[in-house]
Amino acid sequence: MDEVVKANAERQKRWTKEKKVGEGTYALVFLGVEVSTGKKIAIKKIKVGELKEGLDMSAIREVKYLRELQHPNIVGLLDVFSSKTKLNLVLEFLESDLEVVIKDRSLVFLPADIKSWMSMTLRGLEFCHRNHILHRDLKPNNLLIASDGQLKIADFGLARDFADPGYKMTCQVITRWYRPPELFFGSRYYGSAVDIWSVGCIFAELMLRIPYMAAMTDVDQIKVIFTALGTPTEEEWPGHTKLPTYVSVGQFPKPALRELFTAASADSLNLLSKFLTFEPRKRISARDALLHAYFDALPYPTHPSKLPRCSKPAEEPEADDKEGGKGKNNRLKRKLMSPEDDAKIRPVARKLDFGKLAANSP
Repeated sequence: MDEVVKANAERQKRWTKEKKVGEGTYALVFLGVEVSTGKKIAIKKIKVGELKEGLDMSAIREVKYLRELQHPNIVGLLDVFSSKTKLNLVLEFLESDLEVVIKDRSLVFLPADIKSWMSMTLRGLEFCHRNHILHRDLKPNNLLIASDGQLKIADFGLARDFADPGYKMTCQVITRWYRPPELFFGSRYYGSAVDIWSVGCIFAELMLRIPYMAAMTDVDQIKVIFTALGTPTEEEWPGHTKLPTYVSVGQFPKPALRELFTAASADSLNLLSKFLTFEPRKRISARDALLHAYFDALPYPTHPSKLPRCSKPAEEPEADDKEGGKGKNNRLKRKLMSPEDDAKIRPVARKLDFGKLAANSP
């Protein structure tokens, strides 16, 4: 035991923390440096000893999955050590996140930029799914941006193995605006399709520059989804009315995606529809999405180093709560817009003619 304590103390000396840059329900995030090199790092201090039952497992899962998932588009875990009642995760320092970039109205997104962010997201997610790991909380502020422009998936506190398709899992995961309808209806048996729905919501948000489907309650969220995509029929989604917590929210016609995404290419709308398919088994996989015609068509993805970035780096992300982002964990609180504000902003998102830009791209 003395050797373990000594080894832990030695590991702790390798890193120093400089200032707190984030605070969530279950963790504090500090900017720090590696003592030997002066390189910036992030230290996520998880308050293990002060937490309620169940959170220790979330901390263990995050360490486990970050150790297993070494990929250019997944945040790197550099070290782990304990201090008093806290478990410390030393992570690579990433200066911004996709939510901050989306919100920065001084930045103009080209179609090739969106394609680059989507490509990196899908590559990281495909690696997770190939290793039988669900992320279960994909959203823009969990997609971090490195100084070289590389996008990296972060925050694996809600991640879970899904090798056994018959294993029962909680449906109380994924932040509401990015959560698929089957989880709202109480599905306890699911796989990689839940992450794919989240990717579709992020794709739409990149094109619109505002969250695509956002509501304040779960019931309202279902209504917003059905308003955006139409109420599913039994043919489109067999058995959905038999799910444990199914609730009818009314019949809504299926609008054409082109009505809202007026500037998007046919390939991008086709891919978006495959992400946001109601029947989970028919949703496109991350692997197949990377092979979609959208990525082969011009313009090709922007090189990460040339992607738009914020002039002021963002603070490190806060830890999410185990309810999938319902608490005070979001670093930049996103306020739901009134219909009046929404009507003013949506036309702005359409001003960029993706079709013309694609035709003029080298």
